[in-house]
Amino acid sequence: MKLVLKNSFGIRFKLVFLSSFLLVIPYLGYQYILEMESYLQRGQEQTVLGTAQALATALNERPELFDEGSYSPARRTEDLYVYPIFYPLELDDGSLLDWREYQQYEVEYDKRNYLRTLLNPARHYTNDDSVHFTNMVGEYNGSLYAYFKVQDDHVVYRDREALSVHRSDFLQITMLSQDSNKIVRYVIAPYGPEPIYPFQVDSDYSNPIYEGQITGQWYETDGGYEIELQIPMQMLGDRLGFAIFDVDDPSERSITTVVATYQVPDAERLGSLRLPTPEIDRIVAGMNNNNSRIQVVDGSGRVLLTSGDIQSASGLQLARSISEEPANKYWLYVQNRILDPLYYQLLTKPSNAFIDELYSDVSREGDHINSALQGVPMTQFRTLADRETRLLEAAHPIVSEGEVMGAVVVDQNMNGIRTFRNQALEQLFNTILAVMFIFALGLFFFGARISNRIRGLRNQAEGIIDDVGRVQNTIMPSRNSDEIGDLSRSFSNIVERLTQYTNYLENMSSRLSHELRTPVTVVRSSLENLSMHENSEESAVYLERAEEGIKRLNLILTNMSEATRLEQMLQTSEKEKIELNEVVYGCVEGYKLVYVDQNFETDLPQYPIHISGVPEYIAQLLDKLIANAVEFSYPDQSITVYCRTLRDHAVLKVSNAGPFLPEEMKERLFDSMISVRPQEKQKQPHLGMGLHIARLITEFHGGQIRAENRKDREGVIMTVVIPLYYE
Repeated sequence: MKLVLKNSFGIRFKLVFLSSFLLVIPYLGYQYILEMESYLQRGQEQTVLGTAQALATALNERPELFDEGSYSPARRTEDLYVYPIFYPLELDDGSLLDWREYQQYEVEYDKRNYLRTLLNPARHYTNDDSVHFTNMVGEYNGSLYAYFKVQDDHVVYRDREALSVHRSDFLQITMLSQDSNKIVRYVIAPYGPEPIYPFQVDSDYSNPIYEGQITGQWYETDGGYEIELQIPMQMLGDRLGFAIFDVDDPSERSITTVVATYQVPDAERLGSLRLPTPEIDRIVAGMNNNNSRIQVVDGSGRVLLTSGDIQSASGLQLARSISEEPANKYWLYVQNRILDPLYYQLLTKPSNAFIDELYSDVSREGDHINSALQGVPMTQFRTLADRETRLLEAAHPIVSEGEVMGAVVVDQNMNGIRTFRNQALEQLFNTILAVMFIFALGLFFFGARISNRIRGLRNQAEGIIDDVGRVQNTIMPSRNSDEIGDLSRSFSNIVERLTQYTNYLENMSSRLSHELRTPVTVVRSSLENLSMHENSEESAVYLERAEEGIKRLNLILTNMSEATRLEQMLQTSEKEKIELNEVVYGCVEGYKLVYVDQNFETDLPQYPIHISGVPEYIAQLLDKLIANAVEFSYPDQSITVYCRTLRDHAVLKVSNAGPFLPEEMKERLFDSMISVRPQEKQKQPHLGMGLHIARLITEFHGGQIRAENRKDREGVIMTVVIPLYYE
């Protein structure tokens, strides 16, 4: 018997597997959308460069907007350059960290900026190095911000009991009022590190009046102190100056040194405020609706104006349909919890929570800006440190009389295109997955139907022949007109013909027995008549041989018809409640008389064993088993008959000591006309029907019979298992 490997891949699996090749369709769709994304990026690149070109064209030939006196880095002069600040500053945070890169534009003032006033009419050069400071001035949201980092070897604060404000270290703010050319002075002289309390004073520092519009904080440091302040722009005129007054002796409290941002505190020579012209603001404001971040830089890369922020500058705006109906909550759950996490293993989800580490509100640099300042427009893509955000940067030169005055820088992030790409891919994947799911489901059910039909045909084919090879069922022909239906009808026709042939073979022995008995009887009677007339010794020998042949032929015919008659009798027999021990015991006692030379041993229980059956058939069953055991037993060896109950069955065993049963014959031993006897040892004709009859009787009683070799010694055990009787 060949070993058949079971194929674990059925038709349904193969169909679903083949349908998985449809996944190449979403892959091609994915590649198509990526190609479309590259086209959109090129289009956005041209749009951004066009925006920069349009703004640069509006600023061309406007040299007054890039006046070097207004926009060059601040120098140590009486003028104050006010840098634009693009975020709010904290005045009470105890440090200058929020000024960040603006501190690179601070201006230092020292003894070269010494100022002679009424409080220090005589200059003592030995005290010139006692104080110096650095200053930075900026503008944000209608207010002027400034800080002072003062280096002072002796910090003297205002006496808490003093009414004057000029007998300690203090900051003086001198400005030209907006409504006239009158000089206005404010003094900040704190009692210690604390929020500032400015006082407006006269020229001789008398009549101090508190001014609450000026706010800020005074900090003390290791080498001196720092001051941060805020002044509303509506308080300022065209000129402004700051001066640090230093007192070194806390007992005398006289001013020793004054360092200021101006030389003479009058309306003509007080420092001017250099503010950006609002003309650039108005030009850029007209283009502030293009969803971009726009910056104008001068020839040195310093930022003159910034409009918009890079986080919201996505370039591409995705409009939502007003008539769009709300999505089903179950679909949203599937989309958000299952599909999106799966999709975004492949896709990159854009986020506006990113930081442009190269961005500055003060100065800009980069290859595209350098190229624009050389007169060549340029665009470039830049990936941020988070590796998920890309920026598109374009720079176009601003030209006046053939000279590059600055550049327009337009920045956009690529999140808009990526969001559009992701939405397109999600819709594509959802559609393809739905189509593939329906298609695969249809293939699955189609394959299941075909598989079930083939499996049903297989089950019918397996149920045609029983365990002993007898044809007991047939195949119901299918009415379907496909190939499987045609196969079913072919199998049905084959089984029907095979059943007819099997019936013919099964009944052939009874037919032969019936047909041969008549001529055998004629031959026997003729021999008998001949024996009465012929008395010679030679003819007597031949007659004896002929008579012996007739007897053997008659025995063969009897054996051939015995199984057929038994099957017919079993069909009409009725079972009854019998006690198995009594039947076995009685039969064994009879065997002792029949087989005088054979020893028999019984192992029967003391309790009764009731089964449903026919005692004559049980006796016939034992006859066949004992006859077989006697024939194959070694001389002077016992035959044991064992009977017990096991759960709800009766177990009957007949064991002998003799040759082992061949392994290949264990399953076929109970078939019709099967014998393992050597031909030369057969004393009389034997057709192998004995154990076949034993199997028929066992199956009639609803039991099973099997043969196995003994494990304790050489020999064979015949085991019969029959259900117990239950009322």
